[in-house]
Amino acid sequence: MGHAYSALLAYDMAMAEGGEFLLRIEDIDKSRARPAWEAQIYKDLEWLGLWWPKPVMRQSDRLSVYQERLQNLWKRQYLFSCTCSRRDVQEAASAPQEGAAPLVGPDGILYPGTCRENRSFAIGPTLPTDAALRLWMERAATMAGEIHENGKVISFTETGRGPNGETGLIAFTAEEVIQTIGDVVLARRDMGTSYHLSVVLDDAAQGVTHVVRGEDLFEATKIHVILQRLLRLPTPIYHHHRLIRDENGKRLAKRDDARALSKYRAEGATPNDIRRLVGLPVA
Repeated sequence: MGHAYSALLAYDMAMAEGGEFLLRIEDIDKSRARPAWEAQIYKDLEWLGLWWPKPVMRQSDRLSVYQERLQNLWKRQYLFSCTCSRRDVQEAASAPQEGAAPLVGPDGILYPGTCRENRSFAIGPTLPTDAALRLWMERAATMAGEIHENGKVISFTETGRGPNGETGLIAFTAEEVIQTIGDVVLARRDMGTSYHLSVVLDDAAQGVTHVVRGEDLFEATKIHVILQRLLRLPTPIYHHHRLIRDENGKRLAKRDDARALSKYRAEGATPNDIRRLVGLPVA
């Protein structure tokens, strides 16, 4: 239901502006990609009455593009190699204050900087292939900032709402993202890229002007805007929307066995029934 709401909202907004609704298959994580699941995406969206240009962009076809941009960032000293496991990160982040919960940002537990000295000038010009690659946030955010009347900030335009009602011009400082987001992974060892890097490059390649997505990705948008600045890419307008929740206020998600659209369809529901359930105007 949450996916249906996001897709319908994006489609309605695109049609209202005389634009196009774009579908992209984000299949870089092969452990979560299955042909049957992809086929279900097409079936569900078509049943809802949505249309998009074909063929769709597939991230698995663009791995060489991601590698090229990673090499660019490595040569410009924005990345460092990291051999830490998730457990290593959790233990190191918890060590300074034993018993206290580590800080968590949009990319998980804030990285404590264990491998930060493994930067390009220390290792060499060739992109490492035996480790994850992290963004050196201190340098990246500092270089991405622009001079405004209130000092040097990074900003994007929000037409929806963040989780705390943030809207309009969203401005943040390098210090804020260093403290609350940290050195995020831009390429996993087993994947060669990451969600953050891929969506930024794909949005630019597809000419995306407006990004519509859930408010749970609001903080991640700050990462994306920084990457856009570093890679000299345009920054779209962002519209973060509310999440669809159950009667107890819990977000509906696949991992919680949220009800599939196919079940509603099998029981005789119509696309307009789904629109009513998620609070959108009927077609």
